[in-house]
Amino acid sequence: MRMILGIAAVLLNAALSPAFAQGAGQAATAAPKGPWMDKSLPPDRRADMVMEQMTVDEKVGLVHGGSPYSGQTTAQPAQSLGGAGFIPGIPRLGIPDFQMTDGRSGVANTGRRGRYATALPSSLAAGATWDVKLAYEYGALIGKETRDLGFNVSLGGTANLIREPRNGRNFECWSEDPIAIGKMLGRALKGTQDQSVIGNINRYAVNDQENGRTIYSANMDKRSLRETDLLAFEIAIRESDVGTVMCAYSKLNGEYACESPYLLNDVLKKAWEYKGWVMSDWGANHSTVKSALAGFDQEMPTGRYFGDALKTALEKGEVPMSRLNDMVHRILRTEFALGILDNPPSVHPVNPFTGAEVAQRVAEQSAVLLKNANGQLPLKAGVIRSIAVIGSHADVGVLSGGGSDQVDAAGGNPVPGRSPVWQPSAPLKAIREKAPKAKVDYDAGTDSASAAKLAAASEVAIVFVNQHTTEGRDVTSLSLPDDQDQLVSRIAAANPHTIVVLETGGPVTMPWIDKVSGVLEVWYPGIRGGEATANILFGSVNPSGKLPVTFPRSEADLPHPVLPGPPPEPRQPAAPAAQPEAPGAAGQGGRGRTPPVPFDVNYTEGLKTGYKWFDAEHKEPLFPFGFGLSYTTFSYSQIKAARSGRTVTVTFSVRNTGKAAGAEVAQVYISLPANAGEPPKRLVAWDKIQLAAGESKAVALTVDPLHLSVFNVDRDAWELLPGEYRVWVGGSSRSTPLSETVRIDIAAAR
Repeated sequence: MRMILGIAAVLLNAALSPAFAQGAGQAATAAPKGPWMDKSLPPDRRADMVMEQMTVDEKVGLVHGGSPYSGQTTAQPAQSLGGAGFIPGIPRLGIPDFQMTDGRSGVANTGRRGRYATALPSSLAAGATWDVKLAYEYGALIGKETRDLGFNVSLGGTANLIREPRNGRNFECWSEDPIAIGKMLGRALKGTQDQSVIGNINRYAVNDQENGRTIYSANMDKRSLRETDLLAFEIAIRESDVGTVMCAYSKLNGEYACESPYLLNDVLKKAWEYKGWVMSDWGANHSTVKSALAGFDQEMPTGRYFGDALKTALEKGEVPMSRLNDMVHRILRTEFALGILDNPPSVHPVNPFTGAEVAQRVAEQSAVLLKNANGQLPLKAGVIRSIAVIGSHADVGVLSGGGSDQVDAAGGNPVPGRSPVWQPSAPLKAIREKAPKAKVDYDAGTDSASAAKLAAASEVAIVFVNQHTTEGRDVTSLSLPDDQDQLVSRIAAANPHTIVVLETGGPVTMPWIDKVSGVLEVWYPGIRGGEATANILFGSVNPSGKLPVTFPRSEADLPHPVLPGPPPEPRQPAAPAAQPEAPGAAGQGGRGRTPPVPFDVNYTEGLKTGYKWFDAEHKEPLFPFGFGLSYTTFSYSQIKAARSGRTVTVTFSVRNTGKAAGAEVAQVYISLPANAGEPPKRLVAWDKIQLAAGESKAVALTVDPLHLSVFNVDRDAWELLPGEYRVWVGGSSRSTPLSETVRIDIAAAR
């Protein structure tokens, strides 16, 4: 509570700051007028009515950002709130400014404007909850705070698969499984847009690593593409009706994503009948005519290609006026559909109490208990006499991910320096409050000998370790950085009751796993991460998180043991005496350097992503997809699988066989007929079930026919194959004690 009151004080100061007051004043505008403001009319009709009044210049003004670019000296407009992007509106028609902000785990980078936003646990943490209702709350909080801060477009919502576990942006992703991503992210985006905020889904598509993201081509066959990466987008867009899709920096099969007719026109707008608009990632557009004709709608954050260059292309007939009208119609109808004109945002302070409550529930439900030897956890506060807390700045806060998803720390970074940023929720303080009678000492962990000495003198050692990840670069290894593996090994040797708490942006290897008694993965747990972690360690909360991503034993077990990248630069001869730099050399790789060489990332594993790779290749992971322990135990029984038309319903019972109340994520996997050519099994449904000690519940899950289908490239359509399907039910992808078969006949398949 004291922490929340501290946040409230920071927030009050922010609310009274000149920057906040200025933004609030600018957000207040006169109510728009015109026949298109009739709320009873359909969004498409209202958009057409506005467009009849617009000039070509006004239309072009809506399809590119308002930030300056090379050769342009225009300053950022005064009415901009300083978010990620800005597009001026059209006051005479009542069209508001587009105020865009990043926000995958909270409204990002607001601290520089003196404003507070809730730092939620990372999206990957939210994915580990496997709770679609909580995913909705997660997205709704982001949407509400986006509105409270005056923005009307939230650039959250990453639908990329965790194909590459070393990807620096995995913490922004939800899962390695496309159906899990689609269902969880879809609910989060629905929550955001229900706050009268335009949501965004990104990065379309196959932008699955940061290394060389602007120059590599992700190469994949069409069937694999539709059944993996694009399936995540398809489900999430269907579930949420999200307003905008952001095309990625990278290329797909040799073509920039923002210039791909297949991605934008053929799949998104035709096959999926998408009604919203396509915007670029920041600087990801590379052309005017090619991208416009491919189905691209809005360049961000500048107008380099869609400003004067687009007007010229229109005048020459290279881009038809109908294409510009389509771009603008998609933008306007989305604004009307989501109430942006009817219910504009009103700037006022964010409520820190609501934010902290949601953040803590997500953190508590997302923590995954990976090991608990001999019932080491939960710790018994009334019995334990001494605790060593070691490492990862646990005396001041919890780690967060970096880049455009960076939610600023309330009151500033408690660890000196700009990056990494720790959120001010100290596990040490929370642990001391949980065990007031115990002697709780802290060691920074920078000297392993000192840390081991403290551990040896304590009953229990809790070691916090971390792996910081950020936009713009991938990690070079899945090993913990800064000799933290050695630190854990040395502490475990000094104290057999060693518990490791992982603060990571994705999977890590654990060479010390057999030496420690407990492992708890808390991801990047947000503004109440310290309190949530302590609640789990001491049993106030029973852990219920399950892994949304496989943890491999080593990089050698991955589809790509070596992270793909450009070829090494050739050795350069010794430089002669300095000479004046040639005109135009700036921006071409720097003095004495050549531009980076484009390269290919060939996803030859095809359909075998994540756990499907490990299953198909008969590899044993360190921890499998869907895995997570509890302080109680569960049993499964009474499975039945029945077909009705194209739909399969699976029923079974889950019993809490332990002595504590808990929640189990019951997972349903299905093996397709042998002639389907699919990996051994795929996740198709799940439910998170709360059970009292000894309680049993019947569960019935209906499987979407899409989740059972394969993509037929020749027909360019999804296909449900006739044959025998085997259903598996259990607590993880590698623990499915129940099995049943169901047959789909030819008539049903059609």
